[in-house]
Amino acid sequence: MLPGTLPRVGRRAILAAGPTHCAGVCTFAEDPNRPAPEARVIWDANVDRETLCVDALPLGVDDADRFDLDRFTRWLTVVTDEEGREHAVLSDGYRRIRIDIGTGSLLAGDPVILRYRIEETLDRGTDARLLPLRRLAGLFRTGRFLPALFPREHRVERLIDVLRVHDALSAGASQRDIATGLFGPERIPADWRAASDSLRSRVRRLVRDARHMAAGGYRGLLRR
Repeated sequence: MLPGTLPRVGRRAILAAGPTHCAGVCTFAEDPNRPAPEARVIWDANVDRETLCVDALPLGVDDADRFDLDRFTRWLTVVTDEEGREHAVLSDGYRRIRIDIGTGSLLAGDPVILRYRIEETLDRGTDARLLPLRRLAGLFRTGRFLPALFPREHRVERLIDVLRVHDALSAGASQRDIATGLFGPERIPADWRAASDSLRSRVRRLVRDARHMAAGGYRGLLRR
């Protein structure tokens, strides 16, 4: 995969030497040492169901409906695949909008209007599938990631614990070590061998979930 670069405007380019394959998922490489708010991982649209497909159509430079690169460049990361297709993400580090460019180009730097494509049936999942479009429209209209359109992930605290447990397991920590790191050393003497077994059971569940996620279960987070 080749990194995209925007002419005329300053931006952080993704330096991607090639695609990274993991349990059937293809994404553009990102520096694993980069802090999470700065990372711009671009998942395959077949896995990331919130990906919007748009066409970038030529437009006059003074047209008010143009997608203004200068306006959005602080959030925009664009990469190209081996066939020259562009894949993009708009993100402030905590909220994100994924876009695939069907025809046309953002990287060319010419003024464009984005025409979105939706090929879906009307069913009980329609509202959820329209949410990414509402997010993009809100960003285009206001210049902000509207908080009301990005509800807090109710599982975030547990998912963070799962990540911490995975890191601990990779470093060779025991389950007791993990319990100490998560819940504090003061709880271990009284609770680790308690009759209820609740603390050890909680750690075992976190270990199980960490291994499941590392084996590819994380894809379910994108497909929900």
